[in-house]
Amino acid sequence: MTRVHDMGGRFGDGPVVPEAEAVKFHADWHPRALAITLACGTLGLWNIDVSRHRREGLKPTDYARFTYYEKWLAALADLLVETGALTRAELQSGKADGVSPLADKRLAADAVAGVLARGGPATRTGGPAPIFALGDRVAVRAHAENMDVPGGHTRLPGYIAGAVGTVVRHHGTHVLPDSNAHGAGEAPEPLYAVAFRAGDLWAHAEHAGDEVVADLWQSYLSRR
Repeated sequence: MTRVHDMGGRFGDGPVVPEAEAVKFHADWHPRALAITLACGTLGLWNIDVSRHRREGLKPTDYARFTYYEKWLAALADLLVETGALTRAELQSGKADGVSPLADKRLAADAVAGVLARGGPATRTGGPAPIFALGDRVAVRAHAENMDVPGGHTRLPGYIAGAVGTVVRHHGTHVLPDSNAHGAGEAPEPLYAVAFRAGDLWAHAEHAGDEVVADLWQSYLSRR
């Protein structure tokens, strides 16, 4: 996560201003962007980790200037072309070149509620056994990077790399995004909630005694 999107705790981006909970979308096209992205995900051409990695892989200048749903649409367009679901010409013209071989996989309107209700659980069985227990002190690996794919996807935030925290929950075994985003299999691992003291993460934490809790995979951690 060395790209522009890894913003946690970074100086210069201004304060976080919470919005009213009733505000869900800021423009009429935002819910359509969300719907299109979810519908295309049901085609089975990629998984959620691939789609996250594609957003992270946008050109940094584009990522910085795009709004939230513009990032979604830009990454979706790239994925549709890369997987052969659309040609670049079809995307640019807005017109299909005949009937798509994926037409039978389209998400019908009457199936949407059921598909959304099922979600996409990432819990799995098998994989390595948990090696940490509640209350254990653990150290996060020093570099927030994918250990197998240079520049690849990881869910380890840069501001936590190298920090020491306490295991406060074991979530069970979950798909490892670092592998799943690159077609290397789900490689499920134990997932833990680890608590850190804000003052241990940032030199100038506004409230040093606050607690920051992050969900971290077992391979991100070592015993302190």
